[in-house]
Amino acid sequence: MSSYFSSFGTKIPRMGKGYDDVFTVTKTKHAVKQPVSCSNYKVPNNLSKQHIGFVSKFPVMEEEQQKRLDVLPELSEDYSKELEVAVRAVQMACSLCQRVQDSIISDTGSVTNHRQVQSKDDNSPVTVAGRMPYDSILAYILQYLHDWSVQAIVSWMLSECLGSQNVSIVAEEDVQSLSKANSSELLEAVVETVNQCLAEAPRFGVQEPKCALSTSDVLEIIGRCSSTGGPTGRFWVLDPVDGTLGFVRGDQYAVALALIEDGEVKLGVLGCPNYPMRKEWLSYHHRYHRIISKLTPPTAETWNKGCVLYAKRGSGKAWMQPLIHVNKMFVWPNHAKQVSVSPIDNPALATFCEPVEKANSSHSFTAGLAHTIGLRKQPLRVYSMVKYAAIARGDAEVFMKFARAGYKEKIWDHAAGVIIIQEAGGMVTDAGGLPLDFSKGLYLEGLDRGIVACSGATLHAKIIDAVDASWGSSGL
Repeated sequence: MSSYFSSFGTKIPRMGKGYDDVFTVTKTKHAVKQPVSCSNYKVPNNLSKQHIGFVSKFPVMEEEQQKRLDVLPELSEDYSKELEVAVRAVQMACSLCQRVQDSIISDTGSVTNHRQVQSKDDNSPVTVAGRMPYDSILAYILQYLHDWSVQAIVSWMLSECLGSQNVSIVAEEDVQSLSKANSSELLEAVVETVNQCLAEAPRFGVQEPKCALSTSDVLEIIGRCSSTGGPTGRFWVLDPVDGTLGFVRGDQYAVALALIEDGEVKLGVLGCPNYPMRKEWLSYHHRYHRIISKLTPPTAETWNKGCVLYAKRGSGKAWMQPLIHVNKMFVWPNHAKQVSVSPIDNPALATFCEPVEKANSSHSFTAGLAHTIGLRKQPLRVYSMVKYAAIARGDAEVFMKFARAGYKEKIWDHAAGVIIIQEAGGMVTDAGGLPLDFSKGLYLEGLDRGIVACSGATLHAKIIDAVDASWGSSGL
């Protein structure tokens, strides 16, 4: 395991229901590295002194932008400030994600075998043999470590830059699970990971904490991720890793962050660490991406391993910027370029996306719809909200998802992607043609049958008509 992470000692929490069990293994390779204290907390060696000299409490920007930030933590009326802070938070989270995933891929070779790790009907991890080997268990523990660490990092960044009194977050993971007595070693690892990540905060334009965060500090920060949403007020929506199986397998996944006010999504940010900036690289296997990213010079004009897409409501624009490389400083707008949906409206030429997992989506029904409306290409099955990113930047034209009976769509799985597609020129509705309703709490209550995202009105209308015509025989 990378020295960036704790070895968890000899006890590893089982990632089962409620995380109630603890079992012992004997395989350890590294000593536990304790979080640093106030007296010896130092800037990492890979951050140069000249960079630190320009760090202030808030993001480093152009002079005019900095003047606007002098009034922090007051909130901006046009959400520009919130958008920039959100992008920086997602960039920082993605940096952490890459380290965790690289650790999984390099140290747990069995997990890179797509046939070894599968999902059960309830979408929880299981191997072909029905029993997870040590390496697979370790991979999933790292994934949960990653989830809580990302929630802590994003919560800290938003609070630091916008004021903790202004930050309320709806997130997937429950801090109560991490607070249980039998999760103490996992909690210790989360605290260590968070502190090591925050030591690199100056790379993202924010002053690092003066002291290492304590266990109670980290729990308090994660505890801000306990909002239940609703029709009034302002709250953030975070999915720390959308596409768990993709993340563990070294494939596509996303970090998704959105701001909702009075039930309406105001801005969205999608971090896609394995989604290349250049479309032509999509035809290559993600493992080849990993090799090329290590061989290609890290400049904005060449290969970039991952990207961040973002948009705010009413701007009519969506943007994409590369993930910053290791040891590089983030300088807004970080080589951002505008993206827009594809102009293709001929179904025969269109590419459509659907979820990889069959547990919460009917592949057979979407296949029937595709045939009915004339979609001839093979579906692009992609983990996570990367599907939304693909449509927003013109790499695909259609995303359809029709859940099986009893499955409820969660707001964090869609909020960021929906607004990015809309501002890029596309459409996202339910199968009845109505906008998705983010004002009902944690779920998209009242959703009509499924979700349809398209690059334009022509394709969208054809899909809606096809759904109406065939729904009676769908069995959903």
